[in-house]
Formats: sequence, C-alpha cells, structure tokens
Amino acid sequence: MKGKELKHHYIEGSYGGNQEWFTGPMMKLGGCGAETACECSIYFSNEFGKDLYPFDIKNLTVDDYKKFGAKMKPYLSPRMTGIDRLDIFIDGYLSYLHDVGEYGIEMREFSGDEPVSKAEEIIVSQIDKGYPIPMLMLNHRDKRFKDYDWHWFIVNGYTYDRKAPAPGPWPGAGCEASNSVSPTGDERFYIKTATYSEWDWFDLKEFWDTGFDRKGGLVLFDLK
Repeated sequence: MKGKELKHHYIEGSYGGNQEWFTGPMMKLGGCGAETACECSIYFSNEFGKDLYPFDIKNLTVDDYKKFGAKMKPYLSPRMTGIDRLDIFIDGYLSYLHDVGEYGIEMREFSGDEPVSKAEEIIVSQIDKGYPIPMLMLNHRDKRFKDYDWHWFIVNGYTYDRKAPAPGPWPGAGCEASNSVSPTGDERFYIKTATYSEWDWFDLKEFWDTGFDRKGGLVLFDLK
C-alpha cells in the first residue's frame, strides 16, 4: 500500500469534530461548512503552529468545539441553499482567518468539472505538502454516497491499492507518499474522507463522477 495519510485530531475519543454537536437545529443540519473550517483550523494549529483555535489546543473538548462552531457560524452560516459554491466557503473562511490575524493562508478553487486525472494529481500534491483538502459534493447518482449529498467534508489521505482500505486506522499511516502515477495499472486511487467524527475510503473515479451537470469541487490551500 502506497500513499499518505495526514494526522488528525481526536476530541474526547471522537475522530475530529461533528456538526451534530453544534447548538441549534440549523447548525446541526447545515453546519458542515463551519465544521470543515473548524477542522482545518485545528489541524493548522496543531501541525503548522498557527493560532486559529481560540481555546486550549492541547486539550480538545466537545464543549469547546461547540463554542468554536458558534464563533465560526457568522462566517459560514447555514442558508436555504447551503454553502453550495466553493467561493462562498473561501470568502467566509478567509474572513475568519483575517479577523484572527492570519494572512499566511491562501485558498483557491478546483472545480468538480475538472477531469478526475487532474483531481488525482492535485490531491496527491496537496496531501504531500501536508494540507487537508475541504471538499464539496452536491448531488451524486450513486446512492452509496448519499451521506455526502450537499455536504462539505475533509479529504486527508490517499492510497493506491487494488481495493479500498476498510474504515478505521490505516496501517500505512505516515508512510512515504507515492508518485502521482499509479505504481501498477491494476491499482486504483482511493481518497480518505473525514466527516461526522468518522472516516472512510472511496475510489476517487467513482466519487468524482457525480452524474450531475452541477458539481462541487475542492478548496486548495497555499501557506506562505
């Protein structure tokens, strides 16, 4: 198994945060954009020494995460159609970063209309740099992915293998990243997703081809 998986924080035993912890029915239902921004903030604070988390980064708690979600809500608040464009997320999260004095993180869009081959290359590049990737999926024709419909989440790993790793700890965590070309022709490219305090692995080709004209895409970070 060749690939790379980023470190991810635990909050009282949960793998990252969960929008269902947030206060208020709209944040529980549509707070995935805010949750994704919270997750990125904690990651960059832990792994890059950024000061983006207003509580004790060494002692992550559910109660503090709820408060953090409330702080992020004005920047990425739920709305009738959801945060359904990449630029809405970028504008909102940049506003938060600037308000806390962080100007060294830039973001750009990578459209879901791009070919899957380019998506694979950019995911490898971002993960190899140590950057998590916010991803937006709108509708998908494959009902296996129904939990990701109209949803923001994190991509924080990739691997080449003949079959997807099972959900759970990846035995290859921390290994050296492979090249962006599959080592053998019969191996597939899988991405690791993180949302709702859980993680899973999906074949990017199946995940990327939603079958709908309107697509989401990726948000790409660049740290100065």
